[in-house]
Amino acid sequence: MRLHLIVAFVVSILVGAPIAPQPATAASLVSVPKYAAILVDVDSGEVLYARNPDEARHPASITKVMTLYLTFDALERKELNMSDKVYFSANAAAQPPSKLGVPRGGWITVEQAVRALTTKSANDVAVALAERLDGSEVVFARAMTEKAKALGMNSSAFFNASGLPNAAHHTTARDLATLSKALIRDFPQYYPYFSEQQFNFQGTVMPNHNKLLGKFVGLDGIKTGYTNASGFTLAASAVRDGRRLIAVVLGAPTSAARNNNIEALLASGFDVLKKRRQGEHLTVAMSMNEVPQMLDFQQAVTEQGSSDDVSVWRSAIRSDQTPTPPAHSGKKSGTDK
Repeated sequence: MRLHLIVAFVVSILVGAPIAPQPATAASLVSVPKYAAILVDVDSGEVLYARNPDEARHPASITKVMTLYLTFDALERKELNMSDKVYFSANAAAQPPSKLGVPRGGWITVEQAVRALTTKSANDVAVALAERLDGSEVVFARAMTEKAKALGMNSSAFFNASGLPNAAHHTTARDLATLSKALIRDFPQYYPYFSEQQFNFQGTVMPNHNKLLGKFVGLDGIKTGYTNASGFTLAASAVRDGRRLIAVVLGAPTSAARNNNIEALLASGFDVLKKRRQGEHLTVAMSMNEVPQMLDFQQAVTEQGSSDDVSVWRSAIRSDQTPTPPAHSGKKSGTDK
């Protein structure tokens, strides 16, 4: 049934005939204008799924992953210790929620700051930490962008440490996957902070905003976000059968839609890897009942699986037969090096 619907959709585009709308898979967000996503196999670097992965988007609080990357880097270089004090300036204390609420002149330790960012996503803490590391948030934001370029995040520019709205502050789903992979790779000793489901600060228990922790099997981080401009965002990573995947979703309309989409992407990704080992061919887009992204055949398809999908459906149209999916070549996609 799914094949016939997809073939009909392709045919309708080729001949200009309308078809009746079909119900979409609940977890799919491909019709959402702001939506951008990517799913990456960390070990191989293969892109298992991508929708608008290189389109500029506001990352919201996923920005704090870069703030923490630079913090962990300073800890490794012994420029900072977990027990060091992080003081709050008037600027830091004045940041809007989400925040810890430390008053001007107050302080917390670096370790408390790390936990406040990974769980509470506290904007005041992000600014205080930026000022502790580089004297001002402006200077720290420049360091964030420089580090982004060094990591290969060539489509990102940071203008604050928190991810609060700034028209010039932008990144892409692909760049955020690159950042997530780099943090997990470079700082495995600190990455477990992203797995903490709550942070107890002065007797107040603050739950992690990432509600998939403890719910999705194998998921162990990393960061949520939301602003009006960005929509609901999430970079997440999970491990099953010794394989780690990273999924990034930007521009979701609700937190529930974002979480459902992340779960579907990760579950489909692991299923694709498992079926490959059994000799079957499947793509994440197919398993989510999404038609190939480039149905007009006018643009080059660059992400893994999409070109195979198109060739399968195109062949079916010509032969009017149920197609047999081609064997996976094992090659990475054209633009992923």
